[in-house]
Amino acid sequence: MLRMPQLGDYAGWARLREESRDFLEPWEPTWSPDALTRAAYRRRLRRYAREVRDDQGIAFFIFRRDDGQLVGGLTLSNIRRGVTQSCSVGYWTGRRHARHGYMQDALTATIHFVFDNLRLHRLEAACVPTNVPSAALLRKCGFIHEGVAREYLCINGVWRDHLLFAMLGSDARPQGASRAKLMRMI
Repeated sequence: MLRMPQLGDYAGWARLREESRDFLEPWEPTWSPDALTRAAYRRRLRRYAREVRDDQGIAFFIFRRDDGQLVGGLTLSNIRRGVTQSCSVGYWTGRRHARHGYMQDALTATIHFVFDNLRLHRLEAACVPTNVPSAALLRKCGFIHEGVAREYLCINGVWRDHLLFAMLGSDARPQGASRAKLMRMI
């Protein structure tokens, strides 16, 4: 199940991020010293609300259906309307939940949401070349590798090259979207 983050999710989010810190840091921007504090989480929620209001992005947390446990997050960002009609997707999974199919289900549901609900034309993703599991996930979900962007994003304090992937609304979509339930609580 996917839904927008809420204030009541703080404890589970902070616990999962802290226990997965060394697993996540190689693939993410540098964590601020207060990254896991309640105040930083509230700032994050305000930013998410502003991005939804301005039609610039939507953040989702991913929960297991059977017990409601938080397993990760997925963010649609850089929503562009007009002639471009695109957005970017980024995601993270807690260490203990990696490679259990949760992100594949979430990404599959999100692909359908982007094209069917948001009515966008293009969905983009990028990953560090050494993040082989992420590149494999994107390919498995139908993304096409389009090239390499030099020093594309600053990851853990270093400008890193990224593999660029994209999917078009007219491309074949992955099966199994019904396995994940996406709740747009805006």
